[in-house]
Amino acid sequence: MLPGALAALGIVFGDIGTSPLYTLQTVLTDTGTSDRATLLGSFSLLVWTMILVVAVKYAMVVMRADNKGEGGILALFSLVGGVFGKHWYSRGTLLSAAGLFGAALLYGDGAITPAISVLSAVEGIGVVTHSLDDYILPIATIILLGIFMVQPLGTARISRVFGPVMLLWFLCMGGLGAASLLGHPGVLVGLDPVFALRFLYEHGGRSLVILGAVFLSVTGAEALYADMSHVGRPSVRLALGLVVLPMLILSYAGQTAFLMSHPGVRDNPFFAAMPHALVLPMVILATFATIIASQAIITGAFTLTRQAIQLGWFPSLNIRQTSDAEYGQIYVSVVNWLLMVVTLLIALTFRSSDALSGAYGTAVSTTMLMTTLLIFDVMRARWAWPLWKALPVALFFGAIDLAFFVANLMKIGKGGYVPLLIGLFLYIVMTTWRRGTILLRAGLAPLGEGSEKLRQRLRDKTLTRTPGEAVFLSRYESALPPIVMRHAADFNCLPERVVALNVRFETVPRVAPEHRMTVKETGDGLWQINVRFGFVEVPNLYYVLSEAREKGCSVDLDKVVFVSGNDDVVKDLKRPKMFGPRRILFGFLYRNAVRASDRFTLPRERLIEVGHQVEI
Repeated sequence: MLPGALAALGIVFGDIGTSPLYTLQTVLTDTGTSDRATLLGSFSLLVWTMILVVAVKYAMVVMRADNKGEGGILALFSLVGGVFGKHWYSRGTLLSAAGLFGAALLYGDGAITPAISVLSAVEGIGVVTHSLDDYILPIATIILLGIFMVQPLGTARISRVFGPVMLLWFLCMGGLGAASLLGHPGVLVGLDPVFALRFLYEHGGRSLVILGAVFLSVTGAEALYADMSHVGRPSVRLALGLVVLPMLILSYAGQTAFLMSHPGVRDNPFFAAMPHALVLPMVILATFATIIASQAIITGAFTLTRQAIQLGWFPSLNIRQTSDAEYGQIYVSVVNWLLMVVTLLIALTFRSSDALSGAYGTAVSTTMLMTTLLIFDVMRARWAWPLWKALPVALFFGAIDLAFFVANLMKIGKGGYVPLLIGLFLYIVMTTWRRGTILLRAGLAPLGEGSEKLRQRLRDKTLTRTPGEAVFLSRYESALPPIVMRHAADFNCLPERVVALNVRFETVPRVAPEHRMTVKETGDGLWQINVRFGFVEVPNLYYVLSEAREKGCSVDLDKVVFVSGNDDVVKDLKRPKMFGPRRILFGFLYRNAVRASDRFTLPRERLIEVGHQVEI
């Protein structure tokens, strides 16, 4: 558990660990004052928000809802098994919309987190000397550009130092907070939640604005759940209780104590509270910490993309494994460069972490609300909790999430619309892709209706059999799927050995080897192979065929030819089944999706693509 806890500091807690760089400053800016009551109330709010949201909700409850060790909102979505129903108010539709929209919003968070984290770290230079203020944005831009540029190289080796660097960061952060706290230990009375409740009561309607700033302290909570498969649930909980939560509380307490002793200070309290000689070293360490936090977010976006592809909610993209030891180390080119462009645009548009704080939190607060909705269904359906037990828990967390959700909606005009627009666009992409693939399968299905006639021709030997063997990649669990029927109709022949290979991705992360595949000979030189992969597994069909050889399907891997479909999508002139713009979007996605040769690691020189027009 100890090595896992050390690794968790770098993989899981980067976002939360860098939140003290900007959170208290943002809270006080939104409050407008910094008197004793305000400081103690802000400190109390920050502490109890972290305890209730991070420690209680995510570490104790949500992390229990793992899918064979995998976490994240898509894994949670696969647990509830949501499918869109006929009506918008049906259970399946609501759960599906919650899961997909929550997942889509995480891409918005992935674009904003690197920008605000790096900007807040580099802005520490302004505490050393204001003569360098004009260089803060260019330096931050160069760092952000570098983070994305190194992604194709892989981060397996660099990630080994993530844990120790973040441990040093947490210890320094907590130590400096403790040093400031010694000068004003009375701040610890703010650990009483009464100060937080009184603070909210006294500020009335403005409390929602303040809560929007307080929420910045827990924006990385989703990472606890999404990345727990890398180190395991016990290691995440150990790191949280032993290092993360105590050091964060000390850091916020130290900043609060410093502001009480120096009420006229207007600089960032995180850097202003430390001795002048330590500011530049801490700026450098903070920059490394924010780079690690950004790396974790980017890697999380890659993982989320792969899960969405495997579950059938996203078109196939080229995914490259960058480590032979760590499964989670992958690279998705399209996601990386799009994230880079959006992140740089956000940084150059908002120009400072203070301005960017308005855009930050909207996506995560919405995702947290969606997570609560899904976890309630898991409590009832999976854990078999009675309603009297599940409902109070869901309502308690739901009330907290709803308060932060409404608070963050107040920031829409200040930039909160950015992650929401990104999330909405990706939600449309995912639902369009799913709907389009369903219509495509329905359009191909009639091609397999003449299977009995084809079998009769095979038995009567009236269909020419050509020498060799071919593996037909099929979407159907059938020995004569539509692609085989199409080939026979177009060429009036079939190879001597025909293997219909169906690949299906399950809603579990990994499939046990004994349940991986079934191999069946159906006569007349026809073989049917059904293979199953989990949604985090990388399929390799050569490995599948080598396993099939041991079960009697003697395919020559050096000579076999693969046949896959590559159809065109056109408008059904009589009864269009898809709204025009969505059909155009699906057609664009379908044409640019990774082909079978890339997704299943097949050689192009032995791949034949057969296609026709499908009306939708």
